[in-house]
Amino acid sequence: MADTGPIAALDQVVVDWPSRAPLGPLDLSVAPGEIVALVGASGAGKSTTLRLLAGLEQASSGRVIRAAAPGRTGFVFQSPTLMPWADAQANVALPLELSGAPKAEARARAAEALTAVGLGQRLTARPAQLSGGMAMRVSLARALVTRPDLLLLDEPFAALDSVTRRRLIEDLHALWAVAAPRPAIVFVTHDVEEAVYLAQRVVVLDAASGRPVADLNTPGAAPRPDHWRADPAYRQTVEAVADALAASMATSAQAAS
Repeated sequence: MADTGPIAALDQVVVDWPSRAPLGPLDLSVAPGEIVALVGASGAGKSTTLRLLAGLEQASSGRVIRAAAPGRTGFVFQSPTLMPWADAQANVALPLELSGAPKAEARARAAEALTAVGLGQRLTARPAQLSGGMAMRVSLARALVTRPDLLLLDEPFAALDSVTRRRLIEDLHALWAVAAPRPAIVFVTHDVEEAVYLAQRVVVLDAASGRPVADLNTPGAAPRPDHWRADPAYRQTVEAVADALAASMATSAQAAS
């Protein structure tokens, strides 16, 4: 895959809603291998933006560019959405089997993906036997097993405790760093600190229209070095994103009054 253009992009995209103002117009471009976080108030259209990029939502107007190869877009939802009757290995092998891969190959690659997320000893565990963090690791392995060009994550760590969230974010960075080629990642979160830590760019969406109102680069390289959360540059970027988010919410509130 040549890095000659965006792996995914929205160009003046509008989504019409039956009972509220339209979403957009949205302009967003994601380069191959780039990590982008989307933040915004509830209802700002963060999940809809992901669904547009995945081809799960249709635009009313504008252009959606999806350059990922067929079957090479991974999606991790807010809940793990695992098959409760199947073990971890079978859950992760599913997208490969659906794409026509032989069962033995699919299961071997599933075992490899589960080992990469730290669950190599839990291949036969069913979802009910897994903690919330482990179940989310299985969901992440299922998204990574196809070796995606584009990985979309819709607040996958929101229900987890802070220690587990940090560990999973650092594991995600490590998996991204060793992939060849690296997938582009678009990550939705309400947590400004999480957004700045994970992403190379943070895009703030307007609370009312969903339009990007700020696009801020984060300092330094990913994966982050130890104790990076205490770095003044990190703290300054967190405050800049928080200020942009607060301003977008205030503007929306004034328009509604």
